[in-house]
Amino acid sequence: MVPLDLPARDPPATPIRGRALGIIATATLLALLYFARDVLVPVTLAFILSLLIAPLVRSLRRLGLGQTLSVLAAVLVLALAFGAIAAVIGSQIVGMADSLPTYKRTLEDKLETLNDLTVRRMNSLTAEAGKALNRNEASPPSTLQSDATYPKAPIPVELHEVPANPLQVIQKVLGSVWVPIETTGIVLVVLVFVLLEQEALRDRFIRIAGGTDIRLTTLVINDAGDRLSRFFVSQFAVNFGVGILIWIGLSVIGLPHPVVWAALTTLLRFVPYIGVWIAALCSALLAAAVAAGWSMAFATFGLFVIVELIAAQLVEPQLYGHTTGLSPLSVVIAAIFWSWLWGPIGLIVSTPLTLCLLVAGRHIKALSLLDILLGDTQALTLPQRFYQRALSADSDEIIARAREFLKRNSFANYCDLVLLPALHLARLDLESGAISAEQLARVRACMVAVIAAIGGDRRRPSRRRLRSSVLDHSTAGRQLRQQREQTSGRWQGPLAVPAGSVIVCAGLGSMADDLATELLVRILRDQKIDARHMSLEDLEAAPPPNAADLVSLVYVVSAFPSEERSRGSATAEKMRQRFPSACIVAVFLPGMLLQPEEAGESANLPGADKSAGSLGHAVQICLDMQSKPAQA
Repeated sequence: MVPLDLPARDPPATPIRGRALGIIATATLLALLYFARDVLVPVTLAFILSLLIAPLVRSLRRLGLGQTLSVLAAVLVLALAFGAIAAVIGSQIVGMADSLPTYKRTLEDKLETLNDLTVRRMNSLTAEAGKALNRNEASPPSTLQSDATYPKAPIPVELHEVPANPLQVIQKVLGSVWVPIETTGIVLVVLVFVLLEQEALRDRFIRIAGGTDIRLTTLVINDAGDRLSRFFVSQFAVNFGVGILIWIGLSVIGLPHPVVWAALTTLLRFVPYIGVWIAALCSALLAAAVAAGWSMAFATFGLFVIVELIAAQLVEPQLYGHTTGLSPLSVVIAAIFWSWLWGPIGLIVSTPLTLCLLVAGRHIKALSLLDILLGDTQALTLPQRFYQRALSADSDEIIARAREFLKRNSFANYCDLVLLPALHLARLDLESGAISAEQLARVRACMVAVIAAIGGDRRRPSRRRLRSSVLDHSTAGRQLRQQREQTSGRWQGPLAVPAGSVIVCAGLGSMADDLATELLVRILRDQKIDARHMSLEDLEAAPPPNAADLVSLVYVVSAFPSEERSRGSATAEKMRQRFPSACIVAVFLPGMLLQPEEAGESANLPGADKSAGSLGHAVQICLDMQSKPAQA
């Protein structure tokens, strides 16, 4: 047994200099991203587009074109496609702008109706309330001032803008379109060179990131590149398909200029969560302005709802899973962060950029913090979460999580995968002095409450009793055993049972061994097997009459590798003397250090007939032994 009064040690503090350097580096990076956005935005778009059209370049190369011709052809196709789409959308926008005055009267009537139903009714109620409150306080205004004192009406003055000459018109047009044309040109030029020097860029990255292990770094880069490329292509295909469906649906509904709204939907759908609904709201507003009634507006919004549900719930899970691997909170925060840095372009590329950071965090050890912060995987393993909640004495949350686990798994799996590894974590921290005896008692109390709630014992003890017993020298396993003895007697059940129907489970003496033994007993009793918990002290006491005939199987249990395992052979020999006809099974559990298979192979206990490396395996041995006589 490990003493429970070891002094607690404080965890080592992070050096202040390291924290300061981290803060300075973060601030410098943010400043660089913000002030260099005019350079970084085109370069980032070029890299994302390179992942998008990389499959097209590879297909052209397989057709026999060289690297340069394949890249130029792919970029030319991309530029022509974007140019054609921009021309069509531009013509549609011009047509929509010309037809807007015709919708003015309908829109004014509907706004007037909404105003009557909301603002005017609220103003009327407010005015009536004000009159009721101030009925006796109001006084008539003075009428003594003569009309001669009022100022005269001002003389109306009209201002006319000087018509612009043709040169000024050309300057305004070029000024409004020059920035998008310049950005597009830079993106295309950078995209060409990124695709041409893709292999060279990969080699440079390997030299910087993983020069000591070229094979592993190459595999990581290839895997990350393929995954990102497939995701971007799939997302673009889904968004383009959604845009086509919206175009067809709006054409059937009769909304003018459906191409504009389809293109807007395709573009805004890259904005997570809210993008498609912005397009839906704008389309519904136009429908409300076009038609006299509200049916077109409701039909338009309903079309967006149906198409988005089909795309999000049916199509996307089949293409690239239900999620991108990003947590929902990280996607929202990333959208806010990148839109703050780079404006609307940052909002559109926020998810791809964050996904790139997530992939880098999963494959590069130095960036593993990004995987923890951005990913949707659990930051703590199941045993770690159990241990952390137990240190916080939060047994209710542990029980709730355990019941969720038990909906898909057995209680034996929960003990093997969660509870006993968490107990081993507590043991390791206790040996290193990281936790105190009081914290260990808190962990033990939580384990008693959890096992009593989910471990098959329907008679749950009161909280008052648990609190009064966890600070004594009794182990958690013995406390749980005593709960059963209170209802079933000293021998945990009747002695007038058929020969060979009792299973005995005995631990090697430590607190963890007693708990693992009690868990095995409860798992067996859930299987309608008459299992009973025996301690080392019980071996020294006088056995009940005819005990040797009642017992057919004896388990010798060790929770994890420890010094108590040295007495395993002696315990097995005593069991052999006490129950000569019983089968002896050594259950040596791995803890956190070994796999169950390795533990089973190492559990060659002298004097034991069989061995098991997990509680589930131990139960299966018992079930197999019981099924053989039935088959015979």
